[in-house]
Amino acid sequence: MGKYIPQEQKDEVLSAIKNGLSVADAAAQFSVSDKAIYRWLGKQTDNTGTSALELSRLRRENQDLKEIIGSLTLEKKRGEKNRGRTSAHG
Repeated sequence: MGKYIPQEQKDEVLSAIKNGLSVADAAAQFSVSDKAIYRWLGKQTDNTGTSALELSRLRRENQDLKEIIGSLTLEKKRGEKNRGRTSAHG
């Protein structure tokens, strides 16, 4: 059986994960096993029935998608700017 971890520490770990910290990083930072963290996350659900782990995954995925969209938008604007220069000289 594992060591007892106070609810206050569990809440701190889960809060850090909800704010984007990976489970592996949280386990190392707070000196708890990743299995324990996954167990805590599995027990937590919001009012829609979505677990905290799933919410964290969706937040990271959403952030990744925003970064991709930003990069693509920037590339498109650069391309339009370059095409404008080419046609102005032609």
